[in-house]
Amino acid sequence: MIRRIAIALSTTAALALGVSAASPAMAQERPADLTQLPAVPTDYTPDRLPWGDYDFTGTFPIEPINNGHILFQRPAHYGNRFWVTDEEFDRRLAAARGADGNFTQANDSGIGASGTTGLEQWFLDTDWAKSTAMLVSPADGQLPALTPQAMELFKQGRSGWVPGQAYDWVDDFDSWDRCVSRGFPASMYPFRYNNGIRVFQSPGTVTIMLEMLGTRVVKLYDSKEAAHAARWDEPVEAWMGNSRGWWEGKTLVIETTNIVSGDAATDDVFARSAAPLNMATQFTGTMDVPAFNTVPMSSEAMTVERLTMTGPDTIIHELTYSDPQVYVEPWTTRLAWTRDDDYQFFEYACHEGNYMPRDYISASRAQQARIAAGEEEAVTAENDDRSRFAQPFDHDPGIGPRPGRPPIGGDDDADDEEAEENAGE
Repeated sequence: MIRRIAIALSTTAALALGVSAASPAMAQERPADLTQLPAVPTDYTPDRLPWGDYDFTGTFPIEPINNGHILFQRPAHYGNRFWVTDEEFDRRLAAARGADGNFTQANDSGIGASGTTGLEQWFLDTDWAKSTAMLVSPADGQLPALTPQAMELFKQGRSGWVPGQAYDWVDDFDSWDRCVSRGFPASMYPFRYNNGIRVFQSPGTVTIMLEMLGTRVVKLYDSKEAAHAARWDEPVEAWMGNSRGWWEGKTLVIETTNIVSGDAATDDVFARSAAPLNMATQFTGTMDVPAFNTVPMSSEAMTVERLTMTGPDTIIHELTYSDPQVYVEPWTTRLAWTRDDDYQFFEYACHEGNYMPRDYISASRAQQARIAAGEEEAVTAENDDRSRFAQPFDHDPGIGPRPGRPPIGGDDDADDEEAEENAGE
């Protein structure tokens, strides 16, 4: 889509990166009852930094979650289970083995990379990789419904992904189309490239650098109450919000408020918000669980994150999102961040030279003129190829082959990768 043109050369090399083999992650042991979600273990004690805080510094790419196709919402196949069976896990391993086997080195221009490296080992080392999805609450693994007013704003919303929509000005594009922001908390979830996360610490501050459009500076306080009291006044908002943190034992807790609010229905480009989840979140949905980057965000939106080191190379990241004006109840995710300090960040040079919105507008205006003159059929949601974004196109290999496809493994994995990449263009 729009921003891909600007970053193609810098990201194709990154697509091939998996994660180097690490020591066993000690992350989240799968219980005997696959319908149970144990609390995150806190028996590991990280080293301390000279000023006393626990040391979370390092590079923790979430690229393996993307490459391994562990989805945001739970596939219906898994029912009420938080965890896959051994048979389902073996299918994931076979797909990862096939992806690693398809690896080819990029040329000097970064062109030609395919496959992954280290993906099978990541599955073997990371207990969290037996999860059925990133979303753990509600317990059914599905996002809550939107409130009636939020659903109405979603239906009126505009972005580069909405079937049947024309482009007449920049307010027809979302913040990611315009290379402004993926939004928050969308930025904390994997997409198809640039999935690096790097953590820096200094006295009183934790900085979370994201490879794709965003850096978060979290000021630390002595207590939850002090962090709450330091919240920005309501009129002040930022794309990544106002993040304030504190320690609860060995867990870093971060509360984020003051996220840019608004919707995708407005004609005022300065009153548009990013969606809390969007196409850049390895997430699609239906009209019941909207896609298209047009879910609104109110001034009540907030997140609470809990970061816990469960081993020398693993952080379990939990995030609870609440916005009572948009979702009928909060939702929570749990992901494993796996250390790979050899992972290279690539510049996300998106806004520079992002001429695509202008070209889309010019082409769409010309098309509308042809339609008005009776020279072309009107574009509708039914005949627009963007309608495919209303249905999930990612496929978890743990549930078995795609309908009508050969068994997972071998050359079929390369075909799956190509089909999924094309679906996201």
